[in-house]
Amino acid sequence: MGECELSKKRLVVAVEQAIEERFVDTDAMSVLTPGGRFQVVWDPRGNVTAMAQLGFFGEYLATTELFENWVRECPLEYTSGNAPTVRDVLGTWMLSILDGQWRYAHVASLRGDGVAPDILGMTSLVGDESLRRGLKLIAPAPKATDTEEQQAQQEAQLKRAEAWMERSLLESVKPAMTHGWILDCDTTIKVLYGHQSGAEIGYNPTKPGRPSHTVHTYWVANLRLVLLAQVQSGKSNSAAHGLPGLTKLILGFALKSARAWCAETARMARTE
Repeated sequence: MGECELSKKRLVVAVEQAIEERFVDTDAMSVLTPGGRFQVVWDPRGNVTAMAQLGFFGEYLATTELFENWVRECPLEYTSGNAPTVRDVLGTWMLSILDGQWRYAHVASLRGDGVAPDILGMTSLVGDESLRRGLKLIAPAPKATDTEEQQAQQEAQLKRAEAWMERSLLESVKPAMTHGWILDCDTTIKVLYGHQSGAEIGYNPTKPGRPSHTVHTYWVANLRLVLLAQVQSGKSNSAAHGLPGLTKLILGFALKSARAWCAETARMARTE
């Protein structure tokens, strides 16, 4: 009996070794990311992970320079030598979103990933408190206890942050704007359970009586590419509250089209 079990174990080991040799992929793919060049090897026996395609997404970011421009134009500055870098803060924020996280505390689950930060050229992943403070500096919420000068500075910083995000968002979808597309407007009610700024009791079909935010989103239909999103109070759920954002988006496209037409006309005039 013992010899029979031993032979079975040897047979199992031999089969596993044969399978491993069969699936060894010698044709590793090379991808160029913001953090440098990486080798990607497919393992058909591996488990599915949320970051499996990050190497290819990193190559897309490196080719389009979207991540580099996003980091360079970010209106966030640190003066302390112990503060994290802007790239680390924004990179942690992006990885958290790509991982499907929706709370600051969930960032801790990324700390064991030693590859994802290198792909984005980060020094290290920041903690949830550092991320919270960084985003608070990017888009501060004015308080009633602040002085008028402080509130004015906070409002100016908030406008810079909005312009930065809107510009970066449009840059990511600009290539799709050269073809015919349909604009889709959507209003979403986001239920709140805390004391966030703008949390008001309004139209809330899922949780009546619960404070909420209203998110007005403008999409490229079918492609589901977001062109602009505005978060407003829970009582701003009607289409009239989404009209200013829609007008701003359309006028922005019209202005860019006019500038492009003038540039093309000038180029043709110089050629002639």
